[in-house]
Amino acid sequence: MLLARVLVAPAFIYRGEKAAPGAKAAPVSDRELATRLSYFLWSSGPDDELSQVASTGNLDDPTVLAAQAKRMLKDAKIRRLATEFGCQWLHVRDVGTLDEKSERHFPSFISLRSDMQEEVVRFFIDLFQNDRSVLSLLNADHTFVNASLAKHYELDVKGDGWQRFEGIQSKGRGGILGFAATLAKQSGASRTSAILRGTWLSEVILGDKLPIPPKGVPILPEETPANLSERQLIERHSRDENCAGCHRRIDPFGFALEGFDAIGRARKADTKTVLPDGTSVDGLSDLRDYLTNKRGDDFLRQFCRKLLGYALGRSVQLSDRPLIDSMVRSDHRIGTLIDLIVRSPQFREVRGKDTMAQH
Repeated sequence: MLLARVLVAPAFIYRGEKAAPGAKAAPVSDRELATRLSYFLWSSGPDDELSQVASTGNLDDPTVLAAQAKRMLKDAKIRRLATEFGCQWLHVRDVGTLDEKSERHFPSFISLRSDMQEEVVRFFIDLFQNDRSVLSLLNADHTFVNASLAKHYELDVKGDGWQRFEGIQSKGRGGILGFAATLAKQSGASRTSAILRGTWLSEVILGDKLPIPPKGVPILPEETPANLSERQLIERHSRDENCAGCHRRIDPFGFALEGFDAIGRARKADTKTVLPDGTSVDGLSDLRDYLTNKRGDDFLRQFCRKLLGYALGRSVQLSDRPLIDSMVRSDHRIGTLIDLIVRSPQFREVRGKDTMAQH
């Protein structure tokens, strides 16, 4: 009972920080700062080196703190940031255990689902450890596959182990839009869903605010009728006056990705569509160019908001806007964004007791 009491105690479960008296924010202690940094990048406690630096009282120096962050990005434990931030942000954290696909329609999915998630993890590890541009999440010309996933993607590789594959855009993929994990997660059990994919792209990737669907919206059948394609099924549903407004905003993004089935395999389909702002696109390649060149700032701002919120362990606030603006105006390399975060007052300080009490 004594051990049980310890394990459920808030002081054991949560990271505790002592707020200063009054309403003014004050620096956290070096030990608390070390813990913040370690849980941000590694989802675990500080290692010996970080603890030693904290014990000297030098970690409150922004330059020293940033140097530690740079060191930690090169460590193998950065896999945890790739998993806990990268996969959660893309909503694919559970693809490795996803059991909602129809085995009758997609018998190979169960054996591939963990590989699909591993591709995303390895892609983010490469992003962090090689200080790549965040825009490469959209327009990268490389990915990571093993023999099973390469077969799924119809790629010619040597060997069975995990390897970097260059020139993926020439194979009709590239970046987060071409991951089997994202395409499979934003699909139904036995068919694709332009609605799910379009909503995911609008809200998760671009940060658009969509209204709540009205009550009484008819539910689409899981099985596509024999006389309709999956796209035609969605288009017929979207003609409903109660639904048309929202569907005009989200469905075109999904239609552009109809060249992939419900587990992310390439297929022939009608991928021509007109996006909400009137831009005509045909398939993933055009959609990727549109997002990079016309909606790049929206994508960057959304990514920066999510990364900052993850680092701080809270939702971003209006007072965070100047920091987010500086991140969007930067060179967009992931190392630069993390450096800006860890040097910021938001990361190095804690609100006063009076301010916290008001919230």
